[in-house]
Amino acid sequence: MNERDIFEIRAIGWIESPLRHRRDAPRQGSEGAPDAWVVVTQAARDCIDGLAVGQEIVLVTWLHEANRDVHIVRPRGNPDAPLTGVFATRSPDRPNPIGLHRVTILALDDDRLHVAPLEAIDGTPVIDIKPILFSGGDA
Repeated sequence: MNERDIFEIRAIGWIESPLRHRRDAPRQGSEGAPDAWVVVTQAARDCIDGLAVGQEIVLVTWLHEANRDVHIVRPRGNPDAPLTGVFATRSPDRPNPIGLHRVTILALDDDRLHVAPLEAIDGTPVIDIKPILFSGGDA
């Protein structure tokens, strides 16, 4: 590996969720995921200025309990499904376990965002927050 193959990502926050274990988390937010809180670090606090209740955002997370050595899975854990490369699936186990979660902001409280639905487990690091832009948006 050379210098361009390795770089550093810093967490800008973490998830506070009633989901404590991977086995308890739905596979997608739309499959019964609960409300949760995104706690933003003090260093990134100014970054959430401009977000609003009702806004849709994408949380980018680091799936810290993922197995980074997995390259092939049976989609959705279905033993009858063909083996498939993880880049063609939403498996949390993958070489770089980055999670994408489309959520709606329910409330803002200083350095915390109340969001739903969120399938990420408690303690999951948040590495970025992106707004959902509709055509014509310039942000």
